Formats: sequence, structure tokens, C-alpha cells
Amino acid sequence: MSSSEEHSYEVNIAWKEGRIGTMDSPALDDKLDVATPPEFPGGVDGVWSPEHLFTASVSSCFLTSFTAVAEYSKFEFEDLKINSSGKMSRDENGKFVMSEVTIKATLTISDEAKEKKAYRLLEKAEEICLITRSIKADVIVVPVVKVEVAA
Repeated sequence: MSSSEEHSYEVNIAWKEGRIGTMDSPALDDKLDVATPPEFPGGVDGVWSPEHLFTASVSSCFLTSFTAVAEYSKFEFEDLKINSSGKMSRDENGKFVMSEVTIKATLTISDEAKEKKAYRLLEKAEEICLITRSIKADVIVVPVVKVEVAA
């Protein structure tokens, strides 16, 4: 990791057709089509939208924040599943904004004695997520800890 206090992430988008573009990054191998969501005129079904990517940015930051906190705390877990939804609504000026992201984080552990710590680490992940700290939308985390003891 760089010791610099600033980091840069390059993304390129090229218009493909209609309301669809293709996104890539010099740092990544994959390309991704992006389009206006189908809820808007000219929107496209079945293609990632900026609204999906916004929601994905918040929830993937939560995931990476949690895994970093767990690693630092030497906390072992069996699985982490995140289901998230982003809400678009109109603000006080009548403009559409991404107003809320709800993250349901289901963490599976094998030791019931570590359940309380599991919840603390999920809470810590929410606190340190830099994307959450960078946006105006409300972020609601619904933590669920499941204990599954191997037989």
C-alpha cells in the first residue's frame, strides 16, 4: 500500500449506443456496460445503472471495511452475505437523489461466544467505511449474526 495521503482511481466510459456506455479502468481487466435505469425514459433493462453502482459502492465498501477489521482483530468467520438496496427519492427541491442505502449484512460464525464481538465488528465496519462517510445518503445497516456450529 502506498504511504501517500491521496489515491486516484481512473474510470473511462465510452458511449456505445442509445443510453448505454461501456466502462473500464486501466487498473482492471473487466469492462462493464452502464445505462440509464429502466425507470426513466429511454432506460435499459438488464444493464448496470449509476444507481446500481452507487448502491454497490456503499455495500462493497462495507464488505471490505468489515474484512479489514476482522483481519486486524484476528476474528474468524465462516461467511458474510450482504444484500443491499438503494432508494432514490426527490429532495426538498424536487430533484431526484439517492437518499438511502440499506445494507443487510448476515455474518456467519461458528463460535457462539464470539457473537457479541461479531456485532461490534459489524458496527465498526459501518463507522470506518470511507464511501459512507463521503456521501449524503443515509446508510442503514441491519446486522444479523448467525451461529452455525460444524457437526
